[in-house]
Amino acid sequence: MYASSYNNLYVLFSLVVAILASYTALNMTGRVNRARGRAAALWLAGGSFAMGTGVWSMHFIGMLAFQLPIQLGYDPVLTGLSLLIAVASSAFALWLACQKEMPLPRLLLGAVLMGIGIAAMHYTGMAALLMNPDVHYIPWLFALSVVIAILASGAALWIAFRLRNEGRFIRRARLGASLVMGCAIVGMHYTGMAAAQFPVGSVCGAANGGLDSKWLVVVVIVVTLAVCAIALVISMLDIRTSLLANSLDRANSELLKLALHDSLTHLPNRTLLNDRLEQAIHKANRQKTRFAMLFMDLDGFKAINDTYGHHVGDQLLIEVARRISLDQHDEGTVARLGGDEFVLLTDSCEPDDAAALAQHLVETIRQPYVLGQQTVHVSVSIGVAVYPADGANDHELMVNADAAMYHAKEQGRDGYCFFERAMNINAHQQLQLQHDLRQALEGNEFVLFYQPKILAPAGPMTGVEALLRWNKPDMGLVPPDRFLPLAERSGLIVPIGNWVINEACRQMAQWHAQGQRDWTIAVNLSTVQLANAHLVEVVRSALQRTGLPPRCLTLEITETTAMRDAEAALVVLDQLAALGVGISIDDFGTGYSSLLYLKRLPANELKIDRGFITELAQGNEDEAIVSAIVALGKTLGLKVVAEGVETAEQREMLTELGCDILQGYLLGKPMSAVKLAEQFSAEAARA
Repeated sequence: MYASSYNNLYVLFSLVVAILASYTALNMTGRVNRARGRAAALWLAGGSFAMGTGVWSMHFIGMLAFQLPIQLGYDPVLTGLSLLIAVASSAFALWLACQKEMPLPRLLLGAVLMGIGIAAMHYTGMAALLMNPDVHYIPWLFALSVVIAILASGAALWIAFRLRNEGRFIRRARLGASLVMGCAIVGMHYTGMAAAQFPVGSVCGAANGGLDSKWLVVVVIVVTLAVCAIALVISMLDIRTSLLANSLDRANSELLKLALHDSLTHLPNRTLLNDRLEQAIHKANRQKTRFAMLFMDLDGFKAINDTYGHHVGDQLLIEVARRISLDQHDEGTVARLGGDEFVLLTDSCEPDDAAALAQHLVETIRQPYVLGQQTVHVSVSIGVAVYPADGANDHELMVNADAAMYHAKEQGRDGYCFFERAMNINAHQQLQLQHDLRQALEGNEFVLFYQPKILAPAGPMTGVEALLRWNKPDMGLVPPDRFLPLAERSGLIVPIGNWVINEACRQMAQWHAQGQRDWTIAVNLSTVQLANAHLVEVVRSALQRTGLPPRCLTLEITETTAMRDAEAALVVLDQLAALGVGISIDDFGTGYSSLLYLKRLPANELKIDRGFITELAQGNEDEAIVSAIVALGKTLGLKVVAEGVETAEQREMLTELGCDILQGYLLGKPMSAVKLAEQFSAEAARA
């Protein structure tokens, strides 16, 4: 027998190619497993070619490493056939590894078929030598090589199946598995080569006219490495693209969820509720059925928010939302409209079902809430409207359910009411009033009245507070408590408030031009205005346009408004104070405030609520409260203003307690700018 030898460099190359082919195979398995439809077929075809080429190249390089004392060559047809067998075996392996399950019988059958395929590839490649006489094989080594091929195939299939999905350490696992698989493939090849025996005098029939091994080995290595590298690069790029697409999908889902759900309770918001309501109406029309809407508003929520703070109020809303949603499952839609308002759409068709559900909610929400160290109680008023009897469309149904809810509050709260047509009158009045408010803003129907503020005890006048009035053509002057709450709820308070700021600055600038340069004007800000992003710019523009010195404008905010979202309020108030305007804390003593935040507020004035002034001279604890507020104000370096002064006794006591500025009917009622000028001129003439 001819003595054989190996080119160690080629042997090393064959091991590298085997490991690279194994890693490519594992990576392709993951891509085929994740792809669907036509993409899966394309990945299977491309992966089979890359994997088959890699495995075949390893065997071919190993054969090229084999050296005999005669010239060797390879028949192109048989060499190509061995490549096709390698690709076909790879396709079968990839397909099998991407099945949903890999039971033991399937694994064993796959290992046998794939092992036979690899062995067929190897021995077909050996036959490409066209040896004369034929190559002799040592039987036990031949059998061992086939057994190794089957075992290696079984291990490869099992590893590929286990590592087909992406994971945190998947690349490390695939790299380690590639080393094992590569060594197994190389072991099978060189066992098969060891089984081959070449008798002395044998001639290679493919030496003349066949593929020359001298340059073929370089071409095979370069092409194989290129194919595997391209496959891996495309796979990695596809993985990154897939990950990016998944990230974008998740981001879009989160954005959609944020757009359609309340950020605090995670319930559907008004936008999603409107969509669900339209769907419910279409379903009811199609199936000739009806459904109920329950409009809920918490009783006493504002007091809890004011007493315990905004954080406790948020916890309460989250717990209320949980209780409302607890028994609904997928049978209805629970939504939060904002504030402490919730809506429940239910498929309950009969009034008795809706009544039972409303009563259950009343009893459930009435139960105590343990929030941290606090135990609080809250109740709910519910308005029930049934489609289509109580509304022909989504807007009417919502308005009528809201009207029924307000009727439940008027009936004593902590209960529910079904909508009745008589309630519609009030609902339509609210809608008409809202429409009239818009018209009033466009038609310049709003006017400002001014109430004097005097230096205690008897003057002179230091300024005025601007008070909004609505001069409705068909009703005359409408008191603010009739329209301001609706303006707050509808958001119209922002443009109305902007008009007040501009008009107040214009009027005070006019009085300044007439010589009253020591006067200041105070304007009230609502919670909605304070939260508006354009407030600072509105104030800045009004001052610049009218030429009013910033020190002559004071912005009044209630204690409750300032503390509702203290951190956000601090940012806005600091920006306003930076303009040079004054900040006054109105209705002080009626809300819940932290001295820590109070110290940080850029206020220069404290205004005592009129509730403490009314019974001041009647010998009760109000005197002690006012005294404490005055002392607190002085300690913080604030001017102290008392409003609601109606008697001489109140004026005397407030002066003695240390109030700086007084305001009330005793000293001057709210009046128009013309009347205020006339009164001031008359008083100046008498003086």
